[in-house]
Amino acid sequence: MTRVFVRSVLALVLVLAAGLVVWRVLAPAEVLAPATDPYPAAVRRAPGVVGELAGAPLIVDGRFRVYGLTRQIKADAPVDGKAQYPPRWSFRRWPQRLAGVVAAGSTVVSRWSDGQIVAVDGRTGRIAWRVDGPPAGGFTDGATAVWAPPGLAVSGATVLVAADRRVRALNSATGAVRWAGDCPGSGFATAGGRVVCGDVVYDAADGAVVPGWPAGPLTPLGCDVAASGCRGVRDTAGEGWQTTGPDPRRARGLDQPGSTAVLDLALIPTADGVVARSALTGHEMWRGPAGTVLGSTRTAVYVLTPANDLMGLEPATGEARLRIPLGVDGRAERWQVTDGYVAVSFPDSVMLAAI
Repeated sequence: MTRVFVRSVLALVLVLAAGLVVWRVLAPAEVLAPATDPYPAAVRRAPGVVGELAGAPLIVDGRFRVYGLTRQIKADAPVDGKAQYPPRWSFRRWPQRLAGVVAAGSTVVSRWSDGQIVAVDGRTGRIAWRVDGPPAGGFTDGATAVWAPPGLAVSGATVLVAADRRVRALNSATGAVRWAGDCPGSGFATAGGRVVCGDVVYDAADGAVVPGWPAGPLTPLGCDVAASGCRGVRDTAGEGWQTTGPDPRRARGLDQPGSTAVLDLALIPTADGVVARSALTGHEMWRGPAGTVLGSTRTAVYVLTPANDLMGLEPATGEARLRIPLGVDGRAERWQVTDGYVAVSFPDSVMLAAI
């Protein structure tokens, strides 16, 4: 009888212990590992390939890199590191899935499947603010999460969150709602400080409806990551418009299907090379090498050739300022162009080049 009692007690203890382990593993939890080192300095490098990474990095503030995983965001440094390094800081949520990440200055804003929007101070790795929102889609892949996050965009110090046919504009420093409005689709932000949502255009700062825009829905052209900083649009009639200022300007160079807006140019990829035209007049300016137009900085236009050579072209003449062989096979999938670096994802790797 005593043995039976002892065995029963031991079995109960084992069941309780197993239950505790399962609860600790599966219970909702957050793990924040803040930074323990000083904020990294901005690094400038001579042009060339500086690293091959396992995941797509969101380059933030020219100082550190952020990666999106299924249930975690993490940052490493230096920005020119040749591989992914142990995290400088990280933030994990279980069992929620990451929907996307954007950055406003040094603030990293993440959106999660339960609708929570959590901002991390990129300098310290500590939570800056969090707000609730509608449920979001789950994780797709790392490059989509950091370079094309669904329903997220940035305009200056405003973070835009679109869901359920509505858009909310949040103050990137505090998370406070600046304004909200109707938004069929995911919307996008222009370089001129406007938010385009179907047939409605808002001022990104205060949410005022802006009249005088062409009929939508409008196709964004020449955007940075996260459907932000778009330099042009094409309307339902196929006419192009430049959106680098607060009001759209008719841009005949953007009429041609396949053209994109870069600086004040319309770039049109063809089998024989990239044709650069004045965005406003459509007048041909120059012709460059064949390839994929990645974007621009203030001083150069960047094209990736079929051989995966990164070309930096003079905006006024198309003259090649630099050529960087990336040394990989395969077709580019997504990319980010910043003032100091270009990151490009391929099927098997992500290449980082200083420009």
